[in-house]
Amino acid sequence: MDPLTAMMVVLVFVAVIVTMLIEGSSPAHLLNIPALVLIFVGTFGAGAAGLMKADLATALKGGKKAFTGKAPDGSDLVDVIVKMADRARREGLLALEDMAKEIDDPMLKEGIQMTVDGTDADEIAELLEMRIDAKKDADKVAVGFFEAMGGYAPTIGVVGAIMGLIHALGNLEDVAALGHMIASAFVATLWGVLIANAVWLPMSTKLKRLSGLEVKNMEMILEGVLAVQAGTSPRMVEQKLRSSLPDNGKKAKTDEAKAA
Repeated sequence: MDPLTAMMVVLVFVAVIVTMLIEGSSPAHLLNIPALVLIFVGTFGAGAAGLMKADLATALKGGKKAFTGKAPDGSDLVDVIVKMADRARREGLLALEDMAKEIDDPMLKEGIQMTVDGTDADEIAELLEMRIDAKKDADKVAVGFFEAMGGYAPTIGVVGAIMGLIHALGNLEDVAALGHMIASAFVATLWGVLIANAVWLPMSTKLKRLSGLEVKNMEMILEGVLAVQAGTSPRMVEQKLRSSLPDNGKKAKTDEAKAA
């Protein structure tokens, strides 16, 4: 789990509360139930309205992933692929069948199994590329959902402000409460802008980043499978695949080598 996103969202809310206290206002003003209902329920409804029914579950899973997901570590997969390349060079592709059964990554397992079955390299590449494209399409659903909510939230907040002003102007005879009603009218706008920029849009950005890293990892697997199938030397396979890893993956492997 990567806690950075959750920590930074909390930091934004802390900054808002501290600012209110410094200005002499009370954070309790934010606890406006009608405004919260309008912003959260209304924004969710508007965002979900742009999805297909089957997409909603995917979008909701993306919300969890934005806070709990972590970048894939391709370093271990490179080690596995290099071992398979070495064994394939020494014993032939059929020797990889037992190793394929122990692979956890579904794409790598599928690619090696096709290799063992004697599938043509072009067919392997085509099928695995289709898996990558399907992954990209699925990730776009969640990214688009939270981007949409980030766009709708401020506008729905304005709707809440207008509703509050209508209520205030309808009770002009109650002069003592007029100021409070006008102030309350803008709480929905505050929540709309705050939630959009502190939660929905950062979640969308995080999901984009995770998707990019996962797709890069899948592309590395594709290159590795094709290299094993082609009988490329293990040293060349390792150099080629590690060059595609993020810097943190390369650094981790370098530190391991130094420690050894």
